[in-house]
Amino acid sequence: MTELVRTLHGDADAARLGVVDSHDHLFLRTPALPGLELDDVEAAADELRTFAAAGGHTVVQWTPAGMGRRLAELAAIGARSGVVVVAATGRHRAAHYPPGHPLAGDDEAALTARFVRDVEGGCGLVKVGVGDAIDRFERASLAAAAAAHLRTGAPIALHLEHGTEGERALAILAGHGVAAEAVVLGHVGRHPDRRRVAELATTGAYLCLDGARPAQEWALAPLVDVLVASGHVGQVLLGGDTTTRTGRASAGGPGLAGMLLGPGAVIAGRWGDEAAHAVLVANPRRAWQLRRATTCAPPAPARGGRSSR
Repeated sequence: MTELVRTLHGDADAARLGVVDSHDHLFLRTPALPGLELDDVEAAADELRTFAAAGGHTVVQWTPAGMGRRLAELAAIGARSGVVVVAATGRHRAAHYPPGHPLAGDDEAALTARFVRDVEGGCGLVKVGVGDAIDRFERASLAAAAAAHLRTGAPIALHLEHGTEGERALAILAGHGVAAEAVVLGHVGRHPDRRRVAELATTGAYLCLDGARPAQEWALAPLVDVLVASGHVGQVLLGGDTTTRTGRASAGGPGLAGMLLGPGAVIAGRWGDEAAHAVLVANPRRAWQLRRATTCAPPAPARGGRSSR
């Protein structure tokens, strides 16, 4: 059976994703980063063009519902650039939603319905934000993500604020029937203990190393050393995680292409082309696939203006 990934351009054969940035943002708006919003359509399109020129083929955008993700524009600029875009539904941590925001008060059933509707409409993953101590708000998000996963097959991506709480989040999801292999853990490179990250890999979850700046590249190297030595390179993903306009290439930052030219090149040089191919191509094929094949039609092209989603 063909393994499918749900993209904003329709369901795609996972084998055709090519080189993947497994965690990034093209549009993002949050009260936690005032004045640094990613909301310029042409700037986002430029990022995709430079990513494609550097050898990239697919971007997994982790911006969830209610944070300015602009799905119609994402689909349009992806089509223009030739880059496949996988978009997120889900809910971040409470700090990212102002008081009175609809997502700040949704109960588990309402969240589940929203997530399922988004996946059926073209989103390819459910993203949930988790802090240092998982609170009631985050438990509701995890429960809804689990229910949506079981109904749609969409993988779950977890933002781990400081790289910790991965085991606890996986245990909560497992209690709702979600296998670890259907989960991608983001920001594990922030964990203060590399050995604990290697232990986390034994769960079977995918581990996403995020960031494209030089300081992050060198911090990444010893962590990948541990994961390669422990036999877990087959679970490692790589993402640029551009969260502000200052991180874009047009503003002097690394941009989406920086993930390939920086950390991607470090991995190839330090561990060889086989490891780089695993992290950038082979592993994402498995990590982002639907766990049961469903079909979805691509959305209509954007006709200008802002998306309401």
